[in-house]
This record gives sequence, structure tokens and C-alpha cells, in this order.
Amino acid sequence: MAASVADLERQALDLMKRADFGADAVRVNAEIVSQAPRQESAWTRLGRCYMEQRQFDDAINALRSALALNPSNGVATGLLSEVRRRRAQTPNAAERATTGFTAREFAVLETHAPDDAIRRLRPRLDALLDAINASSVAARIVQALGAEGGAKLFHANSVHGDEAGHIHAFHYGGRWEPQFNIGWFSSPPHAANSMRIGIGFHTSAAGRDPDRATGQARVLAFFDRFQRTVERSWKRELAHWMSANRGFIQYGRRPPATDLLPDAAIDRILGCRNAADLEWIFVGRWLWLDDIDDGKTLADRAKLARAADDVFRALLPIWLATYKEN
Repeated sequence: MAASVADLERQALDLMKRADFGADAVRVNAEIVSQAPRQESAWTRLGRCYMEQRQFDDAINALRSALALNPSNGVATGLLSEVRRRRAQTPNAAERATTGFTAREFAVLETHAPDDAIRRLRPRLDALLDAINASSVAARIVQALGAEGGAKLFHANSVHGDEAGHIHAFHYGGRWEPQFNIGWFSSPPHAANSMRIGIGFHTSAAGRDPDRATGQARVLAFFDRFQRTVERSWKRELAHWMSANRGFIQYGRRPPATDLLPDAAIDRILGCRNAADLEWIFVGRWLWLDDIDDGKTLADRAKLARAADDVFRALLPIWLATYKEN
């Protein structure tokens, strides 16, 4: 004899209290909605179960069913956003072959002019930026920027290139701001096939921007704030993060300063008095293709998006204090 809806509901609630979202929870909640298709709470729980089982399409369908019954269901709304974020960061087997950065992609960067390399690598670039855009930390940055609803941290035209073997992306509107920046370097002409993720300051007035003079003054003021923010509140924490995450600084067109320990690197940043002459100042995590663990991260869009999310999340308090200081 089939269990009643009431009995199934008791089972479902017991499983939920034990944070058990496995096969039994899927079965119980699926049986509830089969018998009582207007049971909004069961649809919501079923969506959570499918999400934890990484069955993202099924989760979305279940949560949409819950919201069709009650558009004001805040739990289902929040879960739906989380499912979409996780799905964006978890490519399927077919997608993995077209979204990573391996020796082949760095060879494209090495052998083609920057604009052509961007065009050829666009599917991978767009897939990575879309995954980062889906993260909660990206939403917090967009909110801090005061962008309008629906805005993204990285737009479709966020990737740029101005020298051989190097392309980079910075958040929308960030030309004259402390940038959340991602950069790729090929070897040759650079020392190694590598990628950087962190915060950068483009202090040069070169380029085609119409507001170069006032823009440079603005970014230099931001860098001064950054120095004061780190000196005042974040020096020890930033050094600890750099030590734990292979963080390095970079000046101009030079390679990352891997010869500097974190404390010395931060002292170099804090003592910098010629930011305009350097044209570029960066602090963040670096990944090298020839490193076994880094190579695995670079080749897997999901891992790479999580790495970017981790870096941006760690550096967000410093960026906020720099960007929002009165």
C-alpha cells in the first residue's frame, strides 16, 4: 500500500532536519508531488535535493514548479539563483573540452595578434567570464559599483589585448578604477604560460580613452587610497593571503615578482611613489601552466571560475575600502 501524503511529508521533514538531500529525500519528495502536485513545499525541497545531487536541470524544473504555485516563495527564489550559479560553474563533459586553458590555448595566444587571439579564444573566455558573473561575490561587486539591475561584472567586450602574447579582462567600467583583473600570458614572448587573477591599477595615460588626463588622476588617487587602506588595516592579512595562495605583485610589463616574499612585496607596494611611471601595478594570485596543480585548474573552467571567485572574495574588503572611501 502506497504511503499517504501525510506520512511522506513527515519523512521528508525528518530527512530535511538531518540535512539529508540524498536519494531517499529525492524519492520521498518526488512521490509527494506525484500525489499532490500543488504541494509547494515539496517542490521546493525536491529542488534542493536535485541541486545537492548536481542534477541542475531537474532542480530548476522543480523550483520553477514551486514558484508557479507561489511566486513569492523566497526560499525557492534563492535556491533557483544558487542552482543557476552552480550550473554555470559546472560544465558537462562536452563543455569541458571547449572551455579550459591548456597548452593549445596558450599557443593560440603566442602565435596570433592579440585581437585575433581573443576572437579565436572567445568561447573559452566568454564561458569563464559568464561563470564568474554568476557568483555571489560578482553580484556584490556590481552592487558596490552602483550598476543598474541586470548588470554584469564582466561584459562581452571585457577582454582586451595591446601586446604580443598577452590579453586581459577587467570589470565593466574599471579602466580608471581599482580593477578586478584577469590576465593571460604566453611563452614566448613572456617567461611562462601563466594567468593572473587579482586587483590592478592601470596608471598609464596612454590609449584611446577620451578622458586620459582626468582618468589618470582618478586612478592615481585610487592607488593612494589602496596604499593607505593596506597600511592601516590589511597589511598582515594581505601578506598571509599571498603566502597561502601564491600571490605576487607585478609592475608594468615585468613578470610577477616571484623573488619577493609577501612582506617585502607589500612593502614595495606601500613605498611606491612613482605609480604613473610604472603604468601598471597588480597584486593577486598567479597560475602557471607547467605546475601540475595549476595546470589542472587552468584546464577546467569550473575550477578556474572557483579560483577567481576565491581571489575576488578574499580581496573584496580591500577593494571596497579603496573604492568607497570618502
